[in-house]
Amino acid sequence: MVDITLVKADEGEVLHMGPVTIRVIEDGSNTDNRIGAIILTIEPRTPGPAIHWHRMHDETFLVTKGRFLFTTDKGTHEAKVGDYVVVPPKAIHTFANPYDEPAEFYNSFTPAYYVDYLRMLSQEMVKMKETGTFKDFGEEKQRAIMAQFATFPPGDLGHLE
Repeated sequence: MVDITLVKADEGEVLHMGPVTIRVIEDGSNTDNRIGAIILTIEPRTPGPAIHWHRMHDETFLVTKGRFLFTTDKGTHEAKVGDYVVVPPKAIHTFANPYDEPAEFYNSFTPAYYVDYLRMLSQEMVKMKETGTFKDFGEEKQRAIMAQFATFPPGDLGHLE
């Protein structure tokens, strides 16, 4: 018989990426990789990831604290507590916290593999800090890691026409 998984509020793997903290609450190991979920906290006046699109996964965001600015190829949208953003495959997007207060959202991925992108990005940032090369961490490095998870910049068709 299958049972539920309960992740208590003080549990879960925590990834630190400078002004961003991620608590992994489902990495796909309990869902046969059908869904992954995180809680992302971002400090005030912090940019988000490079603008991008995903070839293979859906993503959702439920704002639970503060406000976020979501940018797409069609404009910008402010999302506040209780707002829910759905990003289907191929939708160009990014997010940021340009405001004066911390912000937080619940984020899901289907399938769950994108949680591994966050782990890899965090590990690379830690490694670069330890070796004193963190100043070299930029959009190019971030995009190289993103590409391993079928995530591309606008204009890059990701080998699909």
